[in-house]
Amino acid sequence: MLTLVVVALVPFLYTVYLSLHEIRHAQVGDWAGLANYRTLLANPRFWHSAGISLLFIAIAVPLEFGLGLAGALVLNQGVRLRSLIIPVLFVPTMMAPVVVAILWKIMLAGSWGLLSYNLIERFGILTGTSVLASPSLALYALVLVDVWQWTPFMMLAFFAGLQSLPLTPYRAAAVDGASDLQAFRRLTLPLMAPLMAVIGLLRLIDAFKVFDTIFLLTGGGPGTATESTSLFVYKTVFDFWDLGPASATAVVIWIMFFVFANGFYQIARRKLGAF
Repeated sequence: MLTLVVVALVPFLYTVYLSLHEIRHAQVGDWAGLANYRTLLANPRFWHSAGISLLFIAIAVPLEFGLGLAGALVLNQGVRLRSLIIPVLFVPTMMAPVVVAILWKIMLAGSWGLLSYNLIERFGILTGTSVLASPSLALYALVLVDVWQWTPFMMLAFFAGLQSLPLTPYRAAAVDGASDLQAFRRLTLPLMAPLMAVIGLLRLIDAFKVFDTIFLLTGGGPGTATESTSLFVYKTVFDFWDLGPASATAVVIWIMFFVFANGFYQIARRKLGAF
């Protein structure tokens, strides 16, 4: 308990303390009340970054969830070479973010990258520049990278859940003449719902916090086209040394996620039996 307080609670309380004070040149000054929060909430760049983060989550997480579940169902059918496929699926998730960024930087580089040359330019989707330098496509490229890295993790987690399901209800359903689709809807989905809720929540939180891949691939650009909330906080601190609003941003994000996670927890516990 003491470790939890020291590791988690003390830094958070200190962040709240900083958010309520004037900070100049990294020196804590006078009491500022809610001035930092008013400055933050009046900053359109903060709301833009929040919108980028939400759009990133809204596209990436459902794709990873759906593809991961579909892949797990295929693996669960006893496909050939499954014992070789499963270890390969660990590779993207185990890669360090800097390695993933370098890999995709090369794949999407200008007119000579593997995907840029053979797919994007050849079919006229984008010419004369890198997809990562396009204000309209850079975010979707980052979503592609995230889906590539984390779909295998979702697949393996769901596959583990499918492997642990009891066989008796499926045998009874087969005796009653239930089709595969009916068995999926009436048995697999309800039995997997608690695991899906937990995995989905964890992935959603992790996607919102994404920083390293975006920082390394686009730096939040071009302009602010891919500037997520994490990038916004980083630049507020290390580019502008505006520690008061940056601390207020951390507190606001914590409050938002606390409300969301608590609501999700209550719904998942009551409706799905999760947690």
